[in-house]
Amino acid sequence: MTSGESFYGGIPVFRGFTSLMDPALYAPLPDDWSIGVADIVDSTKAIAAQRYKAVNMAGAAVIAAVTNALEGREFPFVFGGDGASFAVAPSDVEHARDALAATATWVREDLDLKMRVALVPVSAIRAQGLDVRVARFGPSANLSYAMFSGGGLAWADAAMKRGEFAVAEAPAGTQPDLSGLSCRFEVMPAARGLILSVLVMPARGADPDAFRKVIEDIIHLVERSPDGGRPVPPQGPPLKWPPQGLEFEARTRRGGPLIARRASVLAYTLFVYLIMRFDLNVGGFVPNIYKRQVVENSDFRKYDDGLRMILDCTPQLERALSDCLAAAARDGIVRYGLYQQDAAMMTCFTPSALRSDHVHFIDGARGGYASAATALKAMVG
Repeated sequence: MTSGESFYGGIPVFRGFTSLMDPALYAPLPDDWSIGVADIVDSTKAIAAQRYKAVNMAGAAVIAAVTNALEGREFPFVFGGDGASFAVAPSDVEHARDALAATATWVREDLDLKMRVALVPVSAIRAQGLDVRVARFGPSANLSYAMFSGGGLAWADAAMKRGEFAVAEAPAGTQPDLSGLSCRFEVMPAARGLILSVLVMPARGADPDAFRKVIEDIIHLVERSPDGGRPVPPQGPPLKWPPQGLEFEARTRRGGPLIARRASVLAYTLFVYLIMRFDLNVGGFVPNIYKRQVVENSDFRKYDDGLRMILDCTPQLERALSDCLAAAARDGIVRYGLYQQDAAMMTCFTPSALRSDHVHFIDGARGGYASAATALKAMVG
């Protein structure tokens, strides 16, 4: 397995989410690549204090900072709600290290949260008898998202939590390049009954074929619901002014006093709000096309050694999923966490509004993936 920046771009994109568990879709990462992992320490406490948006902003900041440090070069990543994971080629590993270190400092200084970050060589993961394999899922013709299998990502995350492979914070005052990161949309209330955060991991020692079948059964249940349970309204998320995420966006900006950055974001978001509100085409930007792409590009389901979904679903679907997972847990096949709330939220990474590959990360608006993970841990005991 040779390295090279062309590795990820050479993986074919698959379109149907139902084929997610097909092993043939996943290619092993080159041995000399590295896995980056990040998460918020005590995210449960932050969520109990209703700091959902800050936690999500921190997770998305990792992806924005690394993308900008790599000058837009394509690399596989996954957003986890209170953190993120990604893979980089050896030529990019020092750029990624600097971006992680700077993001950890920014998260502490500007969001008042503690983020741990680590870079784990793929060779160290394979030495444990595990693998990191990556696929590319295209939710639309606009872009693709990475999916990971092989158990290596979960191991890297656990190693980070043990304090291994840690990346030290950058010096105080260091700020990553977070250009394009924003959270201007309002929360998206459930339209079908409830927003369900779903996290499903294999039980220890579970038969891989049995686990694959459970995941496929879950996906087929969801696919039968309208729009596959997508929590983003067909017309796009609600937009108000001033936006809820004003303070966070001001803190992503570099240079100058915070009050000046707030004023700049206030003015710019008013301009954007008026364009979107009155469907004004400006310099090649067409609001209706952008809103449609926001819906199509929403990252509400993924696989990174386990299934993660944020679903707008009926109580009947929630019961069906719960029953299916409870039975699989009794059989020693899965560990899982479900968490119900009344709304979802979106954090956006839009390096250019004129391109179609802007990324929109979805989480539950009242606890999301982090609360589902807490439910999973409670189940494991």
